[in-house]
Amino acid sequence: MVIDIARQIALKNYRGSFSFDYDCPQELVILPAARIEGKVKVTGEYEIYDDDSVGVALKISYLVAGQCSYCLEPAKKQVEYESDVLYLTEDDGENYSYNGLKLDLTTAVNDAVLFSQPQVLLCREGCGGIDIK
Repeated sequence: MVIDIARQIALKNYRGSFSFDYDCPQELVILPAARIEGKVKVTGEYEIYDDDSVGVALKISYLVAGQCSYCLEPAKKQVEYESDVLYLTEDDGENYSYNGLKLDLTTAVNDAVLFSQPQVLLCREGCGGIDIK
């Protein structure tokens, strides 16, 4: 998940794309009794600007599996999420930073996983919860 920015500048490749599968740490899953099934698919594009900042258009896709938040039956949801992030060579407190040579996407991908998770996981649309008779 590292882009060698110094190498890309040397090759005059100021724009590029990436694609990889990521083993996401399970502690990033915030839903109770849920997990990310398989790997997180990460794709995106980057552009290196004149001031050595790097704009990244990030897309992630993954499957969340666990118990329905309403009825506790098995549930799964495919999550798709897009994010635009900016990497600077100096930490400004608002954007991501990198050392000017190599850019590590791990923190941005982890943040995207956190932001993209559903607040509830449902077994089906309109689940009414546990049916007590």
